[in-house]
Amino acid sequence: MERNIGANIINDQCVFEVWAPEKEKIALHIVSPADEIFEMQKDVKGYFHICLPGSYTGCRYYYNLDGKDYPDPASFCQPDGVDGPSQLVDHRFEWTDDSWRNIPLSDYIIYELHIGTFTDEGTFEAAIERLDDLAALGVNAIEIMPVAQFPGSRNWGYDGVFPYAAQNSYGGYIGLKKLVNACHEKGIALILDVVYNHMGPEGNCLPMFAPYFTAKYRTPWGDAINYDEEYSDGVREYFCGNALYWLKYFHIDALRLDAIHQMYDFGALHFWEYLRGELDVFNLQTGKVRYLIAESDLNNPKVVKDIEGGGYGFNAQWLDDFHHALYVLIYPKGKDRYRDFGKIDQLAKAYTDGYVHSGQFVSFRKRKFGQPSVGLPGDRFIAFIQNHDQVGNTLKGDRLSNQVDLPQLKVAASALLLAPYIPMLFMGEEYAEDAPFTYFVDHKDPKLIEAIREGRMKEFAHENWQEGPADAKSYETFSRCKLQWETRNDGKHGELLDWYKTLIKLRKSHKALKNFDRQYTRVHIISDTVFILHRISKDETEELLAVFNLSGEEQKTVMLTQYNHFRLLLSSCESSDGGHFYPNIFNAPSISLPGYSVAVYTNCQSM
Repeated sequence: MERNIGANIINDQCVFEVWAPEKEKIALHIVSPADEIFEMQKDVKGYFHICLPGSYTGCRYYYNLDGKDYPDPASFCQPDGVDGPSQLVDHRFEWTDDSWRNIPLSDYIIYELHIGTFTDEGTFEAAIERLDDLAALGVNAIEIMPVAQFPGSRNWGYDGVFPYAAQNSYGGYIGLKKLVNACHEKGIALILDVVYNHMGPEGNCLPMFAPYFTAKYRTPWGDAINYDEEYSDGVREYFCGNALYWLKYFHIDALRLDAIHQMYDFGALHFWEYLRGELDVFNLQTGKVRYLIAESDLNNPKVVKDIEGGGYGFNAQWLDDFHHALYVLIYPKGKDRYRDFGKIDQLAKAYTDGYVHSGQFVSFRKRKFGQPSVGLPGDRFIAFIQNHDQVGNTLKGDRLSNQVDLPQLKVAASALLLAPYIPMLFMGEEYAEDAPFTYFVDHKDPKLIEAIREGRMKEFAHENWQEGPADAKSYETFSRCKLQWETRNDGKHGELLDWYKTLIKLRKSHKALKNFDRQYTRVHIISDTVFILHRISKDETEELLAVFNLSGEEQKTVMLTQYNHFRLLLSSCESSDGGHFYPNIFNAPSISLPGYSVAVYTNCQSM
């Protein structure tokens, strides 16, 4: 597809294009630097056009429909926020990343972050100053939560209403380009979180222009986006074009698609197949590879299967079941949230199979749920022990570091970074950040704000709390979520940070940890709280054993004699004199495992 939706500079002329198939006429209203009105011409597909001289570059404008002004639904810049005029921008930029070719997805070490709380300044350019810290950690891909223009100056990003415009309070389109360029200079890929299942409730002008939504399907946010009803061709072009826009003009390396299970399309060519096909063409034309990553609550392997195999063609998807299975074992109170988890064999299945729920009855859903994902390679899944949802959708926005102590945090980090999946960290996780990450907004509509407050109270009504959830509208709620970078090298924070660096370095150097064929991943369950994770390289020359104790009590376990030549690489728990609790050679008939600990052994003699 090749449309020039929005306001573009083409051959030194300013070309405006907007889709409104049911409108008879639309006028372009320039409001700055001078007030001017121009009638637009409509084509047979319902697109209105007008071409003006290049001198209009930088102008601010509205589209006038039925006597009322609205911003451009495909605005590239909203300098005054969601209610102000759109601005025609020049997308030319001095890129220095010509040699960048992206990183193989299987090599990604992902770090999810929220621009507004990642630094004190909360901008794209301020984030650049922390890239060296992330590179030193071993991170080579950052995933930023949605940055499409939203109301006010603070939001998680899922209330965006202008999908083509980078948030003005973050630094807008120029700031985002600077961040991507800096990432590439430091060998870091950038994943952008995009939302194609709903629009935010405040400032959304899309329905004024065209049937972007349909009441045929309902989502938790209201009417669904219209991907398969009348006039859906234009809707599909709009969102597919948005995906390609970020890749073309911002050099984004991968897109993370929010909650794809809340998108409804029963047409012959599903929107995801359409998008995959357009992306493949774009990759071929540019000679660079970009990826599509799904958030999916379907437990359906179709999501990550190739189009030719009847799938949607996503390169990878988030693996929630891994988080749930591990979280409840590390933090037993977590069973209140994930009541269908809590058994060690479920964690074993998460390692070897992927989906834990693969067709059996799930009490939370009150039905059978999921399909097996056995046979799919591990690099089709992204695993994590924390993310914005798992932290933010709790009463107090508690991180795992607010719930458990350092020994459990080390064990959880090891369980993730030694897994046969692409790992993702949530900002601050690597040094046990104490600041919460709660839900926050900056809406202006008093009724909407009150509805959010009531909704949050209702969401957590079942919990036994004396003080309710933090006020999402309060600036203090937002400011408390900012990372405290100054603590990252102190005490337990520095100890955990060093542990993460060690694990990531091991992950990048050990052949067994680079093998995503899960038939080479085995789990030996020793007891309800003890298991051994066994990873084997593709050529079967290198092996790794990780012995986990997920209880707070010392556990005595029988060793597996077939591995008695393995030597100790590292352990999370050391004795007071600096010696390891675990034997240096995996040849004792039994060993005592300290509470909440892990030891890693290998058959490699050179490591």
